[in-house]
Amino acid sequence: MRNGVRGLLAAAAMVCLLGAFALTERVPEPVGTGVAGALGPDCAPAWAGAWHAAAQPVPADPALAGRTLRMVVTPQVTGSQVRVRLSNAYGTTPMQVGTVSAAWSDGAAGLVPGTMRPVAFDGAPAVTVAPGADAVSDPVALVAEAGRPLAVSLFLVSPPDVLTQHGVALQTSYLSGPGDVALLDGGGAFDTPVTSWLVLTGVDVLAPRPVNTVVTIGDSITDGVGAGPGERWSDALAQRLTTVGGPAVMSVLNAGISRNQLLADAPLVDGDSPLSRYDRDVGAASDVVLHIGTNDIAAGRSADEIVAGMVRFADRARASGTRVVLTTITPSAAGAHGTPQAIATRDAVNGWVRAHGAEHADAVADFAAAVADPAAPSRLAPAFDSGDGLHLSAAGHRALAGALDPAVLTGSPCLDGGPSRVLASGP
Repeated sequence: MRNGVRGLLAAAAMVCLLGAFALTERVPEPVGTGVAGALGPDCAPAWAGAWHAAAQPVPADPALAGRTLRMVVTPQVTGSQVRVRLSNAYGTTPMQVGTVSAAWSDGAAGLVPGTMRPVAFDGAPAVTVAPGADAVSDPVALVAEAGRPLAVSLFLVSPPDVLTQHGVALQTSYLSGPGDVALLDGGGAFDTPVTSWLVLTGVDVLAPRPVNTVVTIGDSITDGVGAGPGERWSDALAQRLTTVGGPAVMSVLNAGISRNQLLADAPLVDGDSPLSRYDRDVGAASDVVLHIGTNDIAAGRSADEIVAGMVRFADRARASGTRVVLTTITPSAAGAHGTPQAIATRDAVNGWVRAHGAEHADAVADFAAAVADPAAPSRLAPAFDSGDGLHLSAAGHRALAGALDPAVLTGSPCLDGGPSRVLASGP
């Protein structure tokens, strides 16, 4: 059985390569589907998307039944309550989940004592998630702090036939041996490290003021392959917005999927395309940044096809009232990404983005120029290359974030120093 579970985890990797605030005001509910965006017409407390993982399918190992997952995630928003989202997006059979809890992570498999809270769904301590559906929990009185990891533990009574996961977590989570240990503070029962996020795809936080959300969507460059924990360009962008401060601050949620293509849907290999997964991964976010196309080029797609795909995505975003930023495609000298034809296609797409992208999007960002080698623009600068000629180093990710002007994003106007409707806080 242990070998079977380890096999699932290996397969998942292969698929992609806390006192509470006392609130007295009405709390708005999230609008639309998918990621929670900015809510409410004023600066009352509001739910904000604080963490998100793009869903991918993986065949479920029956050995997961009767075990507990402890998923460790890092929220980007501080607030007084949390809600968690469990997904059965790809299953064709129900997913039965027993005990669920949320707590501050102790940095490993355990929980910070005194922070664990049981999680309910429509008042019940367990939930069955229908095929193709998600389940959003009731609010949990657990303070979330931006940058402090949370641990969401869930007892998987019966997995579906196809499990929802996200392969490139860049954060270690844990799997227990047989048994329901979701309410245990200690980490001793969680003896198997997990480098994917399983079942859990979102965490919302009740913030004292509305916090807008920008979603970064794309392929392995956005997903962070080649980077370390907290080093993706979405993380660097969040840090940059925090440094600017005030209304520039937003929650930056990552919806990258390794191997993803703009123009093709191949869930078990490359993930659904950004347009196909738009409702799930962008939803009611105020802003979205699309950075994708290198895998389409490697697959032989033409510049005209890729440009048309970017226009369709931008049109979809703007039709829903979401600001969209298009980016140029970062250079590569790796394999099919770096052939003469690939270089020509990339140059043509990037030329269109620079000259005409703003005609279809709210802004453009020249990611290619930010990380290209000045002596050979068709490849990454050595300092920005993680070593494979395609994926970026931590410095490369910071360069991408630096190429995106915070002024082109919506920001969070309520974060301008005005009063929030929070009466008190306690231990």
